[in-house]
Amino acid sequence: MNNSSVKALRLVLRAGSIVFGLSALALIVVPGYFDQLLGLVSTSDLEWSMRMIGITLVALAGNMFSVSTRGTDKSVSFSARVMLVSAFALGVLTLMLPVGLNWFSICYSLIGFGFSAAYAIGLLKK
Repeated sequence: MNNSSVKALRLVLRAGSIVFGLSALALIVVPGYFDQLLGLVSTSDLEWSMRMIGITLVALAGNMFSVSTRGTDKSVSFSARVMLVSAFALGVLTLMLPVGLNWFSICYSLIGFGFSAAYAIGLLKK
């Protein structure tokens, strides 16, 4: 993997850490609002689950940022492969919400697919 590919993957990881960090903040602070944006009926049980997901995303965002700024080229490449699959799966799962799709769920899934594509492009660069 060449330097420009790794540099591009570092930028994608850093951007992804920011997006996940913002999502984490929303899930922790206003989980009911996030539920509503997705078209879900918010309950105290669901809000608790969303907060748990938010805390997990804090850890993921921190690790993504750390790898993007301090990781070796091999760790960046490995993280990019993991995130390529994870971002794609996030897009698919968002489209599979047990409610009708709306503008937010479509945009959220497109963000996942966009990051997945960015990782794929970075990994395929020669």
